[in-house]
Amino acid sequence: MLGVAFGSVVGGSAAFAQAAPVQEQAAPEEGLGDIVVTAERRSENLQKVPLSVGVASGDALRAYTAGGDDTLLALSGRVPGLYVESTTGRIFPRFYIRGLGNIDFYLGASQPVTIIQDDVILEHVVLKSNPVYDVRQVEVLRGPQGSLFGRNTTAGIIKFDTNKPTNDFESRASASVGSYNSVSLDAGVGGPLIKDLLSIRLSTLIQHRENYVDNIFAGRSLDNTATPRKDAMGGFDDRNVRVQLALTPGERFTLDLSGHARWYDGTSTLFHRGALKKGSNDVSAEPRNVVSYDEANDNPQSYNTYGGSVRAAYDFGPATLTSITAYETTSGFSRGDTDGGAAVNYTGRLQYGQSQGQIRDLDQWSQEVRLAGTPGGKFNWQIGGLYFDSRDITDFYQRAFFLTANDPNGVAPNPNNWVRLHDVNTSWAGFGQVSYELMDKLTVTLGGRITEDKKRTELLKTADMVNGRVTYTGRRDVTLKSTKPSWDASILYQANPDISLYSRVAQGFRGPTIQGRSAVFNSDFSTANSETILSWETGIKTRLLDNTLTLNATVFGYRVNDIQLNGNDLNGNGILFNGNKAEAYGMEAEANWKPVPNLTLGAGLSLLHSAIRDKTTEVQICALNNIVVCTPSRTPRAVVGPFGTTYLVKIDGEPLPNAPEYNVDLTARYDQPLGNGGRAFIAGDFNIQGYTQFVLYKTKEFTANGNFEGGLKIGYAAPDDAYELAVFARNITGEKNLKGVIENYMAAVFNEPRIIGVSLSGKFR
Repeated sequence: MLGVAFGSVVGGSAAFAQAAPVQEQAAPEEGLGDIVVTAERRSENLQKVPLSVGVASGDALRAYTAGGDDTLLALSGRVPGLYVESTTGRIFPRFYIRGLGNIDFYLGASQPVTIIQDDVILEHVVLKSNPVYDVRQVEVLRGPQGSLFGRNTTAGIIKFDTNKPTNDFESRASASVGSYNSVSLDAGVGGPLIKDLLSIRLSTLIQHRENYVDNIFAGRSLDNTATPRKDAMGGFDDRNVRVQLALTPGERFTLDLSGHARWYDGTSTLFHRGALKKGSNDVSAEPRNVVSYDEANDNPQSYNTYGGSVRAAYDFGPATLTSITAYETTSGFSRGDTDGGAAVNYTGRLQYGQSQGQIRDLDQWSQEVRLAGTPGGKFNWQIGGLYFDSRDITDFYQRAFFLTANDPNGVAPNPNNWVRLHDVNTSWAGFGQVSYELMDKLTVTLGGRITEDKKRTELLKTADMVNGRVTYTGRRDVTLKSTKPSWDASILYQANPDISLYSRVAQGFRGPTIQGRSAVFNSDFSTANSETILSWETGIKTRLLDNTLTLNATVFGYRVNDIQLNGNDLNGNGILFNGNKAEAYGMEAEANWKPVPNLTLGAGLSLLHSAIRDKTTEVQICALNNIVVCTPSRTPRAVVGPFGTTYLVKIDGEPLPNAPEYNVDLTARYDQPLGNGGRAFIAGDFNIQGYTQFVLYKTKEFTANGNFEGGLKIGYAAPDDAYELAVFARNITGEKNLKGVIENYMAAVFNEPRIIGVSLSGKFR
């Protein structure tokens, strides 16, 4: 399979890129600016880092989210090799790097991509949805990052660095209004409270969209919502605030305090029942803004999240000791009509289906300590340790039951079909890295880590089933533990000041995982042991044509043993399991070109071929009422299960799900100077996504190929960039792209609608 992105954005005053995008700071008139990253926990020029790093500036990301789009989903395809999607609304994004990710929607699911915001690990899937705002830079580290960043990074990490307090007054803001009364405000203001001693920065993100999707269901409803409702769902209110304090009592000691809060209310993912027709993945006939839901009370979703961190650093001279202590907590729920529409006939009965996941309380603590030598010489080193503790109590509710003619009232007894789970995840790790310039222009880097990862899931309440269903007989308390090493080795050759070449080999692992959701159907927990990855990559980073062109490229390959996968068993229950292995190879390339001072062009490309290697594993495919409703490429095997005949197929040779075969991203910006010192500008970005398979088995329906989205921005920038006023369009051509599916109901999930609006941004010092 193939996965791609030619990516640098030139919108506002910034760009995306792996190796030298137009950076957030104003680039020199005659060329492109430098990019500084912290991919190795120290500040370095991106062109001299011996691994594949994609970079997105804060201004570029804000340009993509001017229409109120999710700040994380907006990254998808904009950095080569990165794909992001969600079938659980804005609260549960799923990340894939080089095709490796996790399609599970369980609230206790683990992912092979770790999110780090301001050096704080966000491990739980809900915490990973924390919006990004007043951000300075985003770094995507591709491939295993187990040495410096730990387990559950077999695919890589996404690292967000926000704007920090400064010793001089500084502020910025971006505001926009658009279609569906979409509103977005991303702002930050700060400066000294006590000059040269204490500084502060306040940041906020406020996003709003009004409901625009009609629920046209009319008739008897299990939730007594029998009348059609206009503008019933699709909107959201996402309110975020962060405060940071920086204390610098001397030249050697710094103390950074940060606290944040999020209050989110919105609509979970809308599934469109029957949008896919057998034999085709064409969804053009399905209206985007109409559904017919008889359950789930219009798919509400609500979460409140709070967190804080303390970062203390002391410079001893030869080395600096850094401590990062962080705490995160969240609670909320997400409810959805999972069958995507009104009840359907299933073996002579009407079947209803809805689900709700609710985190009653989640608490995450992390403590990291690092000691690092002063960077800059021939020899650089760092050592450290990490403790991580995450605990939550989660309710999972699934109502999938039947109405029959024998019920005197026409409604079957309503089973109290929910379970309560207690999850605990603890992890200890010690790590180190050394980098040494063996000879002039040749540097070798070695890193290693040992990690113990332990998970426990306890069933606190079983489902209260009726109508003769069996009593739960599965496990009620499961503990898994794994202790494994991670390591990497790289070499960097600086051929000349403008060309560097590197190679890297790395091994990492994802800790064992427990899925307790099956208990809602009185089925035993499903579990998966640790998966391990061995990865290699070789790349070149260049600056050409008097620093007006950067052209970087990487080729890579990897093998994942005991890969953790998700599918359905013959009972139709979603399960977690270990496949034998998966293999992949591909390439990523980025270019930024400034042929003349007023024109900047960007392009990104990624290509990916992936394949699951497992000759024995079978998964359930799309079937309803004992009938296969899609067109699998392989002949299915019929099996009689508790709910009738079901069908299984093998997955050997199938590509990884949600792993685009290619992705192309093209961007351009032209500035026309004006007599008053200001500029008129036009900027555009266009993304094309190649063949993507959404499930573990190949069909004609559950794929996308050639998904396209574009954006355009036209405006005026005042002298010295004091402010910028523009009109913009996101998804300018109004594409209705298939982004996810519910197989049995041939249901579709779509991308965001077209948003047209006006934006105003400025920076003040």
